[in-house]
Amino acid sequence: MQELLLGNEAVARGAWEAGCTVTAAYPGTPSTEITESIANYDEIYAEWSPNEKVALEVGVGASIGGARTLVCMKHVGLNVAADPLFTAAYTGVNGGLVIVAADDPGMHSSQNEQDSRYYARAAHVPCLEPSTSQEAKDYVKLAFEISEKYDTPVILRMTTRVSHSRGLVELGERENVPLKDYEKDFNKYVMMPGMAKARHRVVEARENQLAEDCNASPVNQVFKKDRKIGVITAGLPFQYTLQALPEASVLKIGMVYPLPMETIQAFAKTVDRLIVIEELEPLMEKDIKAAGIPCEGKDLFTIQGEYSTNMIKKAVLGISEDGIAPAADLPVRPPIMCPGCPHRGAYYIMKKMKLTVTGDIGCYTLGALPPLASMDTCVCMGASIGMAHGMEKARGKEFAGRTVAIIGDSTFMHSGLTGLANVVYNSGNATVIIVDNRTTGMTGHQNNPTNGRNLKGEPAYEIDLTAVCRALGVQFIQTIDPFDLKGFQAGLKEALAFDGPSVIISKRECALLDKSKWNKPYGVDRDVCIGCKTCIKLGCPALVNDGEKVRIDTALCVGCGLCASVCPTGAIKAGE
Repeated sequence: MQELLLGNEAVARGAWEAGCTVTAAYPGTPSTEITESIANYDEIYAEWSPNEKVALEVGVGASIGGARTLVCMKHVGLNVAADPLFTAAYTGVNGGLVIVAADDPGMHSSQNEQDSRYYARAAHVPCLEPSTSQEAKDYVKLAFEISEKYDTPVILRMTTRVSHSRGLVELGERENVPLKDYEKDFNKYVMMPGMAKARHRVVEARENQLAEDCNASPVNQVFKKDRKIGVITAGLPFQYTLQALPEASVLKIGMVYPLPMETIQAFAKTVDRLIVIEELEPLMEKDIKAAGIPCEGKDLFTIQGEYSTNMIKKAVLGISEDGIAPAADLPVRPPIMCPGCPHRGAYYIMKKMKLTVTGDIGCYTLGALPPLASMDTCVCMGASIGMAHGMEKARGKEFAGRTVAIIGDSTFMHSGLTGLANVVYNSGNATVIIVDNRTTGMTGHQNNPTNGRNLKGEPAYEIDLTAVCRALGVQFIQTIDPFDLKGFQAGLKEALAFDGPSVIISKRECALLDKSKWNKPYGVDRDVCIGCKTCIKLGCPALVNDGEKVRIDTALCVGCGLCASVCPTGAIKAGE
């Protein structure tokens, strides 16, 4: 039976068919749907972990405990999980351990581009890269087999287009894989220096064996056609290559680390011109050139963004596809917070107070954009608190009195706790705003440890943010509704003036969680409106600058009333 599946859904299906019984992840686009799909399979225990490091540690434990285990994250999440990854490469596995890293060429939803294949090389673990939904399913099953055969974690590298494209997938039955026996073995699983030195030799021998064996792997396929041009490629660029260069001979690489060098050398001898087509970094190209095989690659292509059929055709053949209509002259639609977003009030006040704001990753990052434009920095998950502390230590207490860190509830649990502990421990004066919208919003409303629901939506213990901050040693903590603009401003002034670390919990539920709570749309009395445009400064997409005055798009308005609270004349009124 066939089914049309997202690449991410196919990964989940592959894990189920492979007999996986444990999955851990932290949501992050483009990987999120993998774990959400796995949650539908009752045979697999699945959880949202507080962060990717914890998720992989759960995965390593489950693997050593004998279970086939899948751990999922986006590319920057692999940075967070790198610590256990590198040592798990030494310990090896018991049950198969597969780590899905979803890269984001083009940065559709990420703060940087990075190539997870380099983690495979650095950690000395194999890496597979599918080019279709069918391969995504098949490669997961193969990854578990490789993991157990070679006693190693295996990385499955996805990219945004493969993760979020649909394709027909042949469905199979679930494999009955019994839990492997656990045997105590401190020489294998306890990485003290003496044991680690011995295991390093095991890693080296394993990598050499994989490099030899991958030459016979069926995931590396040769398509022989015209010998004038030969292309070595992997992942989605393989699909683009077939369309752009239909007459070219192609070597499709399925195991992108280690590379099948004997297969590559044999293929290179059959073509006149050899080109390596890979998105992001020239990992394959450099290894091929290092092996003494002449080839072209990044001299033709960029290391930035996604590739396309037309790009490849233009780079290799010097021609562009005819008949592509130019983009219509449409108005720009920048990303913006939703109508009724609880973060809007907090940013409105911070801009009004002219504060320096160190930011974090989430929906609230959109507060950096006009008209709110009240976020100064954004680097990575959890960085806001440490950066605010660093600014204070660089510029003094007076600067701290004009600076706040802003972080979401899920992000605070991900990696904000240690930053706040650092502020307390090192006598800092940072003011931290935890914007608690009761969900992990930007990745699609996943539950987290602070909202009382687990991955499956079942009741779970709700971690109390106030109690956590108090336990870390913060003496000033206030919980305020961000739509209470006067109260929020007063509380923030008090927090900034406090001598020591201070926390404001900006608590209001995301407007998209329960649409039944929406009020009737507001309206504007144009006879009373003076056209001051104060409400426009909120940046709500339901507010329309209609020439001299303002109107409200009732199709977008959720009736939050924030605009009415800033209107100086009372022209904005609740709907009846």
